[in-house]
Amino acid sequence: MEKGTLVEFRFQGDRRLGVVERPDGKTRWFVIDERGQSHSLAPRQISYIVNGQTYNSSDIESFQGQVQPYIDPSSLEVAWELLVEDGETVTPTQMANLLFSESEPAACYAAHCLLSEDKLYFKQKGEVYEPRTALQVAELKHQIEVKELKARGQQEFLARVEQALRGETVDWQRHDRQRLEALEKYASLLADVVRLGVNYDNLARSYPPPAPVLETMNMLGRTANPPGALQLLIDLGWWGAHENLFVRRSAIPVQFPSKVLEVAQQRLDFPPTDLDTNRLDLSSLKVYTIDDESTTEIDDGLSWELLSEGRERLWVHIADPTRWLAPEDELDLEARKRGSTVYLPTGMIPMFPELLATGPMSLVQGKMCCALSFGVVLDETGAVKDYTIHPSLIKPTYRLTYQDVDEMLELGVQAEPEIEAIANWAKRRKSWRYNQGAISISMPEAMIKVKNDQIDIDILDDSSSRQLVAEMMILAGEVAAHYGQVNNIPLPFRGQPQPELPPEEELLLLPAGFVRACAMRRCMPKSEMSITPVRHAGLGLNTYTQATSPIRRYSDLLTHFQLKAHLRGEVPPFSAEQLKEVMMIVTSTTQEVTMVERQTNRYWALEYLRRHPDKVWDVTVLMWLREDSNLGLILLEDLGLQFPMFFKRSIALGEQLLVKVAHADPQKDMIQFQEIIYQESQSASN
Repeated sequence: MEKGTLVEFRFQGDRRLGVVERPDGKTRWFVIDERGQSHSLAPRQISYIVNGQTYNSSDIESFQGQVQPYIDPSSLEVAWELLVEDGETVTPTQMANLLFSESEPAACYAAHCLLSEDKLYFKQKGEVYEPRTALQVAELKHQIEVKELKARGQQEFLARVEQALRGETVDWQRHDRQRLEALEKYASLLADVVRLGVNYDNLARSYPPPAPVLETMNMLGRTANPPGALQLLIDLGWWGAHENLFVRRSAIPVQFPSKVLEVAQQRLDFPPTDLDTNRLDLSSLKVYTIDDESTTEIDDGLSWELLSEGRERLWVHIADPTRWLAPEDELDLEARKRGSTVYLPTGMIPMFPELLATGPMSLVQGKMCCALSFGVVLDETGAVKDYTIHPSLIKPTYRLTYQDVDEMLELGVQAEPEIEAIANWAKRRKSWRYNQGAISISMPEAMIKVKNDQIDIDILDDSSSRQLVAEMMILAGEVAAHYGQVNNIPLPFRGQPQPELPPEEELLLLPAGFVRACAMRRCMPKSEMSITPVRHAGLGLNTYTQATSPIRRYSDLLTHFQLKAHLRGEVPPFSAEQLKEVMMIVTSTTQEVTMVERQTNRYWALEYLRRHPDKVWDVTVLMWLREDSNLGLILLEDLGLQFPMFFKRSIALGEQLLVKVAHADPQKDMIQFQEIIYQESQSASN
């Protein structure tokens, strides 16, 4: 090349023009660009040579000005349409003649610029350019359109994100929702910190973000890990600060399908024919329903009846949801999928649609209600002497809370002798069960309620009213199981293997009370379900099934289906094999429900303690978790909560300490306590 030749080259990705100054060795050239900077270029770095005349570096700006009027990318489409049919190739000079009808250096260079930058109509083959086929151009146009649409969608999404971050109401679009739902799924992996014991700090490595999540987080400049996704959803107002990730990570359905809600409404508007035409009218009995004040699904009531010759009969009335559904219909299958009502501190997720569960399925005060009633006569020891089971009609007289009943028993209210009579039979019944080997382990249990971000924790005390109700429910379960056993009806029987409790001399070495109860509790085997009767060691019963919560537990509903069919003289709807299969599914589901309830309660317990960092708590050391590491289990007596704690000194089981919360993080499922000295606790309480 001669000195003064104008060439195009690439510098750090940019297109540059320069004038050849002199050779640099045998193969390279020194080139001066428009800025006066010198570049040593190999031949392969030169992408175009402007032929026809020589230039100085000071001429480059003027040359670029001559080129600019020719630069119109849309003109290539006209050329492509002329060349595509025959597939003719062109050089930049030929393209200049075709587009501009001239071949001056500026026009030829402009044609080169257009062709080299074009990604749609032409592709380079050596020194020439070949037109793409019509099909290829159509596909590329589609890809460009999709890319532009995506870019526009991203910009619009970013605008709505900014709007949400300012706290404004946002009308999220369908594609936005897909992005946000992907974030939801990814953020929900935080639940595995608790569920699987995944290390919180290793979450990003354990769960790398999927492509849509990574794209969204990078677009917004956020850290692409589950905590980052959670915080983004909270910042956008898409989730609340305490979103229940355990529910989201589970298979528990929160909403009912529209079809199920439609069926529920139809059953309400057009009640199905009652198959139990021989219902026993017990509406003359005084019926008490006893529950917590917040209970909305009322599924059991109690009566006491004086018979001839001074005999007494106890009645346990159980709500009859099977009046409103049939095996295998939409309502039944939906309840089976859910397994049970889920009780969370923030509210419940019902097994049946609420318009039925809290309405006609419940035993509502003052209304005629369908029930399955268990009439039981006990002997003097508390054993079942005689019983009867009937589909019935009852009219609940009083809706009472446990506190109401405790007060009535304490005051000995003369107007309600039935309550005292039921309570006396409950005591005999409990005594009889313990004579049969029942095992009592009394540990405080926390009841956590959250409303309007206010957390309340109460201890479920083992009051007379709760014992009364518990004994009557156990009684109904024994009677239902006995009826199933005598009549060879497959039922979801419940049992518990005989535990191997520590020897009495070993227990006596432990402090009495919670420590001893904790040691016994560890030895209790899990209850199990069977389609044939088995002994329940914990309750002291040879046969037992749960039948008293059919609105809230699917296994109880199964018991009702089977019993009621037999009482009508029909074949039970589920054979032994069918029942076994359904029970396996339901057991798996209810285990998940139990886990979610436990995890959610723990989350709110940690959050409660996090909000009270200065509170001094009385705790009892219950047991060792790892004695060699000084890790024990403590009981916060005022709350009925149990947590692990590392001790910095030698501690004895049963020792009572004063502690504060040093650190609590519900999201990470972490809590640390520190022991405080008495003087410190005094100043804190003041």
